[in-house]
Amino acid sequence: MTDEVERARARERAADMLADAGVVLTDEERDEMEVVDYGLGDLESVGTEIVVYVNDDRYCAKELVLFPDQTCPEHRHPPFDDYPGKRETFRCRSGEVYLYVEGDGDDSESSDEWSVSPPMREEFYTASEEIHLEPGEQYTIPPDTRHWFKAGGDGAVISEFSSPSYDEKDVFTDPKIDRMAGRY
Repeated sequence: MTDEVERARARERAADMLADAGVVLTDEERDEMEVVDYGLGDLESVGTEIVVYVNDDRYCAKELVLFPDQTCPEHRHPPFDDYPGKRETFRCRSGEVYLYVEGDGDDSESSDEWSVSPPMREEFYTASEEIHLEPGEQYTIPPDTRHWFKAGGDGAVISEFSSPSYDEKDVFTDPKIDRMAGRY
């Protein structure tokens, strides 16, 4: 697990990246920023820093920060009860993002087509349709779609606009990942 000192450094570093991208945070948003290592304890490789502006029963708005070459592991937002699953739009604010979504013919052999590679446990990264986002570009991910994303060498700031977010319901391809345990 990521320790408190590392989490504090990550929050500061992410806040600096947001400021460089022109995103102003309140002191409360800065203090409440989530540092997620997905329970793997290797934040530099696998992690996401998240500022949640709003998340209610109608919609959600967040800022996602990825450090250089940091990856958010493959997952999907499934339907449950009467909820169809989260639909999300990623808009790149700074840096570059390599987003991979499931497509026709996805399998674990598709890694030869990736511009970037997963940091570890590659067998759990199966979505292969690549969407390369640069500042000002966006992409909408349908509900219940396997996807993962990785920052380029300078890191990235991504604005996320979505239907309500239920992080505890996310399904990760890698059974070792625990989204809620890796959240601080």
